[in-house]
Amino acid sequence: MNSGWQRNSSLLGVVVVAAAATMTQAAVRAQDSSAAAGDRQVTFTRDVAPILQRSCQTCHRPGMMAPMSLLTYQEARPWARSIKAKVSNREMPPWFIDKHVGIQKYKNDPSLSEAEIQTIVKWVDQGAPQGNAADMPPARNFGDLEAWHIQPTVIVKMPKPYMLKAHGPDEFIDVTIDPGFKEDMYVTAIETRPIHMSAYKVIHHATTNVIEDEDDPTGFFLNEYAIGKAADVFPPDSGRLIRAGSRINFNLHMTPDGEETPVDVQLGLTVMPKRQVPKYVAFTQHMGDVTDLDIPAGQVVRNDGYFRLPKPALISAFQPHMHMRGKAQCIEAIYPDIRADSARPGPARTEMLTCVSNFNFDWSVTYPYADDVAPLLPEGTIIHIISWHDNTSANRTNPDPNTWVGQGPRSIDDMSFAWVSLTYLEKGDFDQRVSDRQKAKARTQTQDR
Repeated sequence: MNSGWQRNSSLLGVVVVAAAATMTQAAVRAQDSSAAAGDRQVTFTRDVAPILQRSCQTCHRPGMMAPMSLLTYQEARPWARSIKAKVSNREMPPWFIDKHVGIQKYKNDPSLSEAEIQTIVKWVDQGAPQGNAADMPPARNFGDLEAWHIQPTVIVKMPKPYMLKAHGPDEFIDVTIDPGFKEDMYVTAIETRPIHMSAYKVIHHATTNVIEDEDDPTGFFLNEYAIGKAADVFPPDSGRLIRAGSRINFNLHMTPDGEETPVDVQLGLTVMPKRQVPKYVAFTQHMGDVTDLDIPAGQVVRNDGYFRLPKPALISAFQPHMHMRGKAQCIEAIYPDIRADSARPGPARTEMLTCVSNFNFDWSVTYPYADDVAPLLPEGTIIHIISWHDNTSANRTNPDPNTWVGQGPRSIDDMSFAWVSLTYLEKGDFDQRVSDRQKAKARTQTQDR
């Protein structure tokens, strides 16, 4: 259902208020820490460069999609004020998890701590000094600019690039190929990515599907590339089956950007050794789809979508999907009534798992949960996807706040769903995992006393 901002923004309002209060406390702690450290000068070589190396230089280097390189002091210094603004507002690095709601442990989290942000702020406020050259850490070795985020054992490529026209409407194409798979394989990690760097700026998405049956031209979803997306790495002892004889379909959605661009995409697969079979099958699927979007001009609206888990499940990753009007999205678990002492259902117990409170259409980030906190959910749990769309002039990515927007595949249309990666578990395995998780938590609490 849809509704106006004032009537249905209560949850987001609570999130924002809680976040503001916590951020204020964090700011006080950071100020106290800075005061305790005295007036020590913050320098690029000693203090800032290590932060940029860890969280920024993967994209901010020659040949990558970022607009400037931040490898050296000479390259970073002209952008000092912009760097301060971006990190202070948590716009960069692109990791938009609300730090004050839900689960906070993720794999490959590049976000900055409050202390790191304050270090950069202090460096800029002090005039962005270079410091002693001897303090500069060794340069990162990135290797091949087009290196994978995984170590693929099988690579599937389009037969030739598709030449995207310089101007015109969005283009959608399908390219189906036979990669010559002679035997069944289980895949533990998957990545889809453009081959040519020029293609990054024109690809809205590149999805890959596996087609096993000639009578099924769609097949089943395998993986997606969008800006900011790396690889899908499945939980331990799980994999995705690709059968012998399967074909791979590349579906490309492209937006012309003023110059003719070759678009070539490839798929990387990390495959289990022959005859090794994982205990679990890994899935990535739509959840919480809302297809009757109604986003009036000049309004912020909320939409709610739902998906019921048919079996117990381990949720391994969450990726929100909206378009240019996307503002925020949360994933919540609504637990079934599992009380043994009553035949009547009690009030629903809910748990907010993750909130992306500053959604950015330019970065389709996947948020993989750390193994020890990945949600374990019983059969019958309702996955509740809550999305907000901002169709006002306050939304800087909004191409036209005076236009009504509905559901559709174009970038100027919008969508409301989440990609959720999960493995379904047998009840005995689920119960054992829950018990092990509770025991580990109890041990940690005992050690902390």
